[in-house]
Amino acid sequence: MNSQHIASAFDRDLEAIQAQIMKMGGLVENAILEAAISLETRDEQRAEAVRQGDKAIDGLEELINEEAARVIALRAPTAIDLRLVLSVIKVSANLERIGDYAKNLAKRTGVLSQMEPVNGSAGALRRMAKEVERMLKDALDAYVSRDAELAQDVIDRDIEVDQMYNAIFREFLTFMMEDPGNITACMHLHFIAKNIERMGDHVTSIAEQVVYLVTGTIPEEPRDKGDKTSLPT
Repeated sequence: MNSQHIASAFDRDLEAIQAQIMKMGGLVENAILEAAISLETRDEQRAEAVRQGDKAIDGLEELINEEAARVIALRAPTAIDLRLVLSVIKVSANLERIGDYAKNLAKRTGVLSQMEPVNGSAGALRRMAKEVERMLKDALDAYVSRDAELAQDVIDRDIEVDQMYNAIFREFLTFMMEDPGNITACMHLHFIAKNIERMGDHVTSIAEQVVYLVTGTIPEEPRDKGDKTSLPT
């Protein structure tokens, strides 16, 4: 088998794996939005669909890992090509974690539906989730087009998600201090907000993989985390 044939076979294999990445990304984007809507509307049937849909996301990650391992074993990729394959594994792992967080959101729908709504919280969480979903869409677009500039824009936008989380966190503290009856619901809502904030971190990791693919280096400067709630005073 000549080197040109091996190269074309590798390209076909990689295209097939990346098609699975985009399929997985589409499922995760939908899971984020559906989980946020189920929380806002207290739609337990919708939430259950998100929870069940996570199985397909997990299955795709397993398939992608198997295909990536097969490509490494059969094609003996060069250093540059190996970087491409390893990025696929890392991107799929981040997508799987985002899917898990979306499932966690959906799990809270049933609990919150039994409680009095906390003023404006569901809409704020939905807006935060929507921003993360937009970031994920852009990160995946950047991955396919190898657009480091778009990927860097996604990285920079993560601070907006952190700032939204900080604002929600402060609001929950106010609600709890004003009325101890809000404490249980606000604790659940804070858990949800933190899950969405962590989704943003995983989206950022995907964008960093794009920068790595294009430039050969991971962004080294530590990002200014907008989430100050867990930092020591």
